[in-house]
Amino acid sequence: MNARRLISGTAVAAAAALGLGSLSACSSDSAAAGNTDKFDVVASFYPMAFLAERIGGDHVHVTSLTQPGQEPHDLEISARQTAALQESDAALYLKNLQPSVDDAVAQSEVKTKIDAASLTTLEKHGNEVGGHAAEHDDHADEELSGLDPHIWLDPVRYAQVAEGVGKAFEKADPAHAADYKTNTAALVKQLGDLNTEFEKGLAHTRTRVFVTTHAAFGYLAERYGLTEEAINGLDPESEPSAARVRELEKMTKADGVTTVFYETLVSDKTARTIASDAHLRTDVLDPIEGITKKSRGTDYFAVQRANLKALQTALGTK
Repeated sequence: MNARRLISGTAVAAAAALGLGSLSACSSDSAAAGNTDKFDVVASFYPMAFLAERIGGDHVHVTSLTQPGQEPHDLEISARQTAALQESDAALYLKNLQPSVDDAVAQSEVKTKIDAASLTTLEKHGNEVGGHAAEHDDHADEELSGLDPHIWLDPVRYAQVAEGVGKAFEKADPAHAADYKTNTAALVKQLGDLNTEFEKGLAHTRTRVFVTTHAAFGYLAERYGLTEEAINGLDPESEPSAARVRELEKMTKADGVTTVFYETLVSDKTARTIASDAHLRTDVLDPIEGITKKSRGTDYFAVQRANLKALQTALGTK
């Protein structure tokens, strides 16, 4: 945009040291952002970038800090990305998911800072969420519990975030407010339709329990009356205890579980080991933290529908 804040001395020095006097790139470049003739938005990772692109349309230039295929939880902000952030008109992020992003946004002079976590409600989730999980709440390991950031996997919560982002764009870039409002309404309707697909598609199944490698699908499970049993907690890289593995193997038999789900951006070794020991299948349930060639679809909606199909198969749709 034309109205541009001065970049901090630190950011300029960092950019100069890296030979980055002029930062520009397409939306998939995780290192460049501002100084375009559009409303420049830095998004922390794919679900935020998707919202910005769909709501902003032709009026925005979106840059993701997390590259396709990169595990977002592990992101460390580079000097180049810090400089890019300083040049932007808006930062769209999900607080407490990526600590380095939180720090960079807090220290930046970006005028519009949009925390997606503040636009909906977050809950405290552990290894077991939804359905009969409530029966075991008293025995939950508190160290494995925390505010679950995976709100985008629930179409209803994601729609709430979309509405908030749309309003923030309207306020920050009033010249294009009407288009932002129209685009937001269209996206919210699509998310509503997706919610209906999940409701109908998971209404009648042989079992209501599914097993995943890490606890990313708690909100989805609660929304559609399912129980997610996670091998690990909210940290996708953590290793399960021997007691947790034994508990899962016992539970899969009792609840008629057929499949252990793993995700595309994290090793499937643990999932395959547990599945083999319990004589279960494995399949992908994608937390949609990034789109890669391995993804079962090219955008959020396509991958969510692939997730729905995988759940229907695993749960035994009637």
